[in-house]
Amino acid sequence: MNKLILSEERKQYIKSKKREKRIIHITQISVLVIFLVLWEVLARLNIIDSFIMSSPSRIWQTFMNLGSNDILKHLWVTVYETIAGFLIGTVLGIIIAIILWWSKFLSKVAEPFLVVLNSLPKVALRTSNNYMGRLWNRSNNNNGSSNFFNSNNIRKLKWIYENRYRFNKNG
Repeated sequence: MNKLILSEERKQYIKSKKREKRIIHITQISVLVIFLVLWEVLARLNIIDSFIMSSPSRIWQTFMNLGSNDILKHLWVTVYETIAGFLIGTVLGIIIAIILWWSKFLSKVAEPFLVVLNSLPKVALRTSNNYMGRLWNRSNNNNGSSNFFNSNNIRKLKWIYENRYRFNKNG
């Protein structure tokens, strides 16, 4: 067996690095404990408003009671949807990349559109958050937020198309 032979200086260096690392961890834990204790004391003495800032003990108590309601079920649904969305997006992205890699024609056709889509802020590509948990045919009051897929814009275009003759008479 090959045992690594270290010099005394190297052993001292390693020992000092371990000691330094241990001191850093102890200091970090101490700062956290002091912060939590100070927060708890200030909340109990009503120096800080415990309704707004709460207190560590109340937060811990709430955390321990999470299993008594449906929050864990909702948490699981959120995690499941996040993972499913990531996997679906990744698989579709890989399939589209392979298709564009194989077909030079499709690649050249799609290139300007992909450049435009890549330069847009990703927030602009999402559907309006008013659709969450609602039917698609309900009204969409987006209060001026700009979305790429916005039903109000589609409705406005339909109205302009249907009333185009009224505009052309005056112009």
